[in-house]
Amino acid sequence: MGAGHSHPLHLHHDSPVHRLPPEVKIVSALLVVVCVVATPREAFAVFGGFAVLLAVVWALAGIRPGWILRRSVIELPFVVLAVLLPFTGPEPTLDWFGLPLSQPGLFAAWNILVKGTLGVLTSLTLAATTPMRDLLVGLARLRAPAVVTTIATLMLRYADVIAGEARRMRLSRISRGHDPRFLWQAGATARGIGSLFVRSYERGERVHLAMLSRGWTGTLPPTADAPTTSRQWLAGLTVAGVAVLLAGAGWVAA
Repeated sequence: MGAGHSHPLHLHHDSPVHRLPPEVKIVSALLVVVCVVATPREAFAVFGGFAVLLAVVWALAGIRPGWILRRSVIELPFVVLAVLLPFTGPEPTLDWFGLPLSQPGLFAAWNILVKGTLGVLTSLTLAATTPMRDLLVGLARLRAPAVVTTIATLMLRYADVIAGEARRMRLSRISRGHDPRFLWQAGATARGIGSLFVRSYERGERVHLAMLSRGWTGTLPPTADAPTTSRQWLAGLTVAGVAVLLAGAGWVAA
């Protein structure tokens, strides 16, 4: 359980952004998202400024736009909702190639689309430059509830164990003639899932007893990393400072 844990959203690079302490990046990303949400929807140019700001961070971190844009498809359900609003919103309407579109619906769709997209891109940037373990360390340094960080850390470590067990069970079923493509074998798949749950629960019990026998007190030991310096905070919060200026410019323009 002490092995490294990779994540498909993390991009392994050595860049100034990657080297920043995780708590700095968490606070900066949170402030950027708050500024994006607080910006008036009519400030179209300001949202372009947020996109340029993210592009600068990607350049510093060595993240290719295509890499992060492919992972931004997780917001597709919100895009579908935004597309429907111009057709279902209230009056007044405008004519677009013979289609009556609601003006409030268009503004609402734009608001959801641009803010949701920028929020997703900001979160993906944080995940791409910070391993999952470091994110949990950063939350602990920011005085997040200890029980939350402890549960998340143990869940992260135990997820690989469960995934490995599921792979072994699947290979065992296939070697015995199981073919998951056939609908009538869904029962065997369901029984396998139930067996995986029981085996994972029993294994978790054994792991917990082993932890208690080794002096587990309910909290993770503190990390021995060097404390975050004021220069690192200044460098990390520069992006958040620019976001605050952009949001202020949006309110002035509105």
